[in-house]
Formats: sequence, C-alpha cells, structure tokens
Amino acid sequence: MSLNIPNDLKYTNDHEWGKLEGDVLTIGITDFAQSSLGDIVFVELPEAGSRVEKGGAFGVVESIKSVSDLYSPVGGEVIEKNSELESSPEQCNEDAYGAWMIKVKLSDSTELNDLMDSKQYEEFCQSSN
Repeated sequence: MSLNIPNDLKYTNDHEWGKLEGDVLTIGITDFAQSSLGDIVFVELPEAGSRVEKGGAFGVVESIKSVSDLYSPVGGEVIEKNSELESSPEQCNEDAYGAWMIKVKLSDSTELNDLMDSKQYEEFCQSSN
C-alpha cells in the first residue's frame, strides 16, 4: 500500500496529523485513515472556543463502513473549525492533508514530543497492516 505521508507534519497512533504554526496546531486525519474508512459522509467538529484534551475525542467522522471518534493530539482551545467539511465531508477523501478539521491553540507544547514524525508514522502504519 502506497502511503502519502508528508514530512512536515506530526502524527498520532490514532491516524490524525498535526501541523504546527507558532503555538497553533492544525489537525486532520491522515491519508491512511481516510482510505481505511472509505467514503466519508459526515463530519462533526467542535465549535471555536471549546477545549480539547490530549487524547480526548473532539469530533466524529462517519463513513459508509463505520463511525469513528477523532482524537486530539494535544490539549488546548479550538480557535477555528473547518465548517466546509460539515457540508462537504468528501473533501477528507479527496485531500486528507488539505481538508484540515480544527486549529488548536496549544496549552502545553511539550505534548508535541509524543507525536511521531513521518518516518515513525510510516513504520507504524506498515506494522499495523
């Protein structure tokens, strides 16, 4: 299986990606996740101003095959959500790394140390197949 795993992102073992810009982490689901889920038909995301906990569920993604919780790689405050995904959830399948879900202002930047880089994530995906 050929995986699209950009080098400039960080990854979780729940198949979320994060891109750090200053003290804000943009979060979405990986290419591996969207291909495992199949056609995504519904996305539920938290409102700006809500708090997320590291490892805590922040939303739901539903595909033809299953319903999956989304887990935040870090704790902090949601400063923006991608409202387009609620009306066009298929964007997650079309461009997993372009279809970001939420932006979180970090409360503790050391939590980023627990995330995988692209090489570690690729090995993790291959070992979980």
